[in-house]
Amino acid sequence: MKKILSIILAAFLLTSLAGCGNHSQADSKETQTVTEGQKESAESTSPAEPETMQEETAQEETETASEASSSEAAESEGNTPAAAAHSDILVAYFSATGTTKGVAEKIASVTGGDLYEILPAEPYTSDDLDYNDSSSRSTIEQNDKSVRPEIGSEDISLAGYTTIYLGFPIWWGEEPRILDTFAEKYSFEGITVIPFCTSASSGIGRSGSNMEALAGTGTWLDGMRFDGNVSESDLQSWIEGM
Repeated sequence: MKKILSIILAAFLLTSLAGCGNHSQADSKETQTVTEGQKESAESTSPAEPETMQEETAQEETETASEASSSEAAESEGNTPAAAAHSDILVAYFSATGTTKGVAEKIASVTGGDLYEILPAEPYTSDDLDYNDSSSRSTIEQNDKSVRPEIGSEDISLAGYTTIYLGFPIWWGEEPRILDTFAEKYSFEGITVIPFCTSASSGIGRSGSNMEALAGTGTWLDGMRFDGNVSESDLQSWIEGM
């Protein structure tokens, strides 16, 4: 009987100990679950970055971009090429039909000089150039030595030029009156002026001396007449022979 009681008591103790072990494991799991949940809750509810810090960050980014832009602009300005220096030779010309222009461009090519076109404020039409019409504009102007047609091209500074080739067509045996306007408008002090003209047959005549008297300054050389087909080699020979 005692053996039976001992066996029952031992079985009861084993059952109680197993129940306690299971209960401890469950409590441990629940405790671990609660701890992890609290950790996740704490992380999810951590305070966001203050607005003042966000504003400071945005301001720093803006200032950095502004400084970079200013630096690029400064570098761009620093790399701007300086204005090219002009030659000491100027080829100035008036051309109503394009013939004198062609010769002027050849002289500029031979000498390396700068080109300047003397444009009339009121362009000449074909009727204006009709020398058979006594009432045409050019006829009236050439018959009146006091006429000074207005120059329409921008003013030019003659500073730095030492030689000017001055071209024009021959009208009624002389320079067109717009050349007189040019001669009176500028100072040719310290400049050598070399007239050249184009025409079908007429020579340069007194054109050079007329303009020299009107200018009152500069050293004016004898001019030369050319036709529109003159070659650069012929112009080179003329220039070298002066």
